[in-house]
Amino acid sequence: MNQTVKHLATLIIVITFFMGYGSAIAAEEYPTQPVKVIVAFTPGGTTDLLTRMVCNRLSEMWGKSFVVENKPGAGGNIGTAFVAKAAPDGYTLMVNSVGPIAVNPSLYKNLSFNPLTDLDPIVQIAEVPNVLVVPAQANTPTLKELIAKGKTKQGGLSYGSTGVGTSSHLASFMMAKRAGVQAVHIPYKGADAVISLLGGRTDFMFATIPSVITHIQSGKLVAVAVSSKKRSKSLPKVPTMIESGYEAFEAGSWFGFLGPHGTPKSVVTKLNGAVNKIIDEPAIDKKMVAEGADPVGGSPEQFKAFIASEFKKWSVVVKESGATAE
Repeated sequence: MNQTVKHLATLIIVITFFMGYGSAIAAEEYPTQPVKVIVAFTPGGTTDLLTRMVCNRLSEMWGKSFVVENKPGAGGNIGTAFVAKAAPDGYTLMVNSVGPIAVNPSLYKNLSFNPLTDLDPIVQIAEVPNVLVVPAQANTPTLKELIAKGKTKQGGLSYGSTGVGTSSHLASFMMAKRAGVQAVHIPYKGADAVISLLGGRTDFMFATIPSVITHIQSGKLVAVAVSSKKRSKSLPKVPTMIESGYEAFEAGSWFGFLGPHGTPKSVVTKLNGAVNKIIDEPAIDKKMVAEGADPVGGSPEQFKAFIASEFKKWSVVVKESGATAE
């Protein structure tokens, strides 16, 4: 090895060392400025509430503002695209959910982003099971009775949802198909689906627990089953669909932090550790459960694998249902 090559090799080693050292220092200091956290839905919804809950604690922990900004529209695609195209510096993040990340790629034909490649998973915050609810006056308090009604009622059952391709729509489609009953889908805008169910104009609905828990508690709606693998902490007495005889029936909502692809691994690691710590706090756990959410946590790798499995599952269901974006 000649002298020039030796000097070049030494220079490369020094540069590599200082790049690594600089990265470590950057991670230690992060954040040095306010962090923008995008929510692709309107204020007041489950995604928004969980995001603000965690971001408030991050701001307190690190002394820098984690500013929540709502960018709703197109089923969550507008806000998701904004983050996918943002600079991957750790200062533009988002908390997103099953729809834009795992369902919309199969539902929309011309998305401007690919959630599996354009976003880096950081940490799953929580899962919010869908709960199968029926009007109290319908006298179908069990899944067996609801299915029996569907097999004898002329025209079959009817179910509402918060829109075509939403988890409430696809979960109902899955149940009707596996039960072998006819069920007519009636899409609504937001809370109108619950209002219609309360009035008895539809037979059942899969809804996120936070959107119907007060009606369950008041006795206006009956919780028949939850769509999670385990019983929900918010409704511990309500059986799962799996317990009710529907093997591997999982069709809930979930929420987690993501950043633009290329977000520094050191920043991802620091954020992951902080959020895991926050959702493990008794006060935060209690607040989440009160909102109908079960804290999850875990590593970025676990969240990435989970997203991939959800994408695969929902792409099949969307195709079978024939759902397309309106």
